[in-house]
Amino acid sequence: MADASQHVSGVAERYASSLFELALEEGAVPAVTADLDRFQAMLDESDDLKRFVLSPVFSAEEQVGAIEALAKKAGFGAYVTNFLKLVASNRRLFALPGMIKAFRIIAAQHRGEISAEVTSAHALTQAQEDELKAALKGVTGKDVTIVVTVDPSILGGLIVKVGSRQIDTSLRTKLSTLKLALKEVG
Repeated sequence: MADASQHVSGVAERYASSLFELALEEGAVPAVTADLDRFQAMLDESDDLKRFVLSPVFSAEEQVGAIEALAKKAGFGAYVTNFLKLVASNRRLFALPGMIKAFRIIAAQHRGEISAEVTSAHALTQAQEDELKAALKGVTGKDVTIVVTVDPSILGGLIVKVGSRQIDTSLRTKLSTLKLALKEVG
């Protein structure tokens, strides 16, 4: 299933595999992928939701109730709604980001693609994403699905992870390297 070099926990991979197999049987992989992507975007945009998902303070009943309300308001399909409720009832909400990542990897592999994680200081335009996909396809020889994360702390440039390879052209890394070089000189 998922490539071990993608650094996904066993729990996350098991949940993601189960959801993927069900979605595949029912022909719902695109809909499930879209709902999971929307949930991930909600997580990325809301510090409150992130704290809720990661906090062990809430009971399973509270988590299920909140997740059910959130899924209904967001208009998620039955598969993702039930999946999120199951994860909450099993007290595994903290592993949801890993489950979503694992699902993306499994879905990409099923389509014959490889998945690349891209960290950028700012959101990429569609043209930039297309150019990056084309460049990665030239290097890997396969179609590439990219998952972009915005992290302003890298200041500029990109960090691209494909399998076990990482290319870091971020300004933060370049400045750190320069700082170390200057310490060695002085």
